[in-house]
Amino acid sequence: MPQRTSLTKKTMDTPKIDITCYLKTFCGWSEGVRAIMRKHELDFEEKDIIKNPAFRWEMEQKSGQPLSPCVIVNGEMLADVSGDEVEAYLLEKGLVGTTDAEADAPTDSACTDEQHAAMAREMAQQGTIRFINE
Repeated sequence: MPQRTSLTKKTMDTPKIDITCYLKTFCGWSEGVRAIMRKHELDFEEKDIIKNPAFRWEMEQKSGQPLSPCVIVNGEMLADVSGDEVEAYLLEKGLVGTTDAEADAPTDSACTDEQHAAMAREMAQQGTIRFINE
């Protein structure tokens, strides 16, 4: 089941932005996208491609490629993007305005070794991957 993240109360004057994010549970790039959503107080649907492999398949079908994060904004696919790229797109399209708020996590950063290890543990627990040393 996808997770809907609601960060702010919308008013009638606020334009509707439909956002779906295909993200990994533990990933620097994915956390960068989440940080942009929090920075701009945007509601979005998160589809965790590690916890639910069906979401990974769905992402690959919609984006035509296997790399994440992928973000769909009002029907437009942004494939294999950083938080910085998502923010630039939102600003360019006038969907968000500039803000003095700072992102609460790096928005253009690869996964750390710790994030990779956490992701591998999660996948191993699900039986998605097996380690050679097992």
